[in-house]
Amino acid sequence: MEALRDARVVVTGAGGGIGAALARRFAAEGARVVVNDLDADAARKVADEIGAAVVPGDASGIVPAARTALGGGIDVFCANAGVGTGGGPEADDAAWELAWDVNVMAHVRAARALLPEWLERGEGRFVSTVSAAGLLTMIGAAPYSVTKHGALAFAEWLSLTYRHRGVRVHAVCPQGVRTAMLRSAGAAGELVLAPGAIEPEDVAQAVMDGIAEERFLILPHPEVAEYYAARAAEPERWLGGMNKLQRGFEALQTREGGAGAGAAPAAETQAAPEGGRA
Repeated sequence: MEALRDARVVVTGAGGGIGAALARRFAAEGARVVVNDLDADAARKVADEIGAAVVPGDASGIVPAARTALGGGIDVFCANAGVGTGGGPEADDAAWELAWDVNVMAHVRAARALLPEWLERGEGRFVSTVSAAGLLTMIGAAPYSVTKHGALAFAEWLSLTYRHRGVRVHAVCPQGVRTAMLRSAGAAGELVLAPGAIEPEDVAQAVMDGIAEERFLILPHPEVAEYYAARAAEPERWLGGMNKLQRGFEALQTREGGAGAGAAPAAETQAAPEGGRA
């Protein structure tokens, strides 16, 4: 895309998974890229591969250093870092706080730092890797589902508030993607996500298409649109179908001698369906 040539792009959680695929694709389009991840070695490996700058560390405070690395400004910010947190109300406060901080507040802090620059010049692009869980839900993972709904709500708010001032926002909502987190997601991942899982590169292509078409909602799995519509139009039927999945999840755990009915993978601080916390 000509619009991305020489664009200054930041991708958080880009040491692997979707983030790495996004960084590679933006670089291939001619953008100048900053690769960020908590795993400094993984970030440097991707950056060296594509000729990008690297700014390792927590995604929440990356904007000043990334702006400097890109020569003074940021055109596209990909809030891709995420954390998968399983369980339900029994998950401890630390797990809920981690999910909220990484999946929602990191986006808020980035936008807070970026908006003055973007509003002054009348353009900027915020790409939020949300997850289909933000439109629907994920069995066995209440903190993940709740905070991904929050990430989607924040992306919607940014879009409706600032689009007339040149700020473009995209919410990327894939289902299963073949990343480290999916491989470690256990019974819930195998039941719900693995059958239709796609490659990180497929998500990156969907993002490029969504940017070209200026679409807010980017669905690498097109069928999610139907599920989302059914959820809104027939909530009782949708909840019944999801409860059927929950019962299948519990039965699978019982056969495998797994944890209790509400359990799912614990907080994963280095990898998630979106490519990892950074």
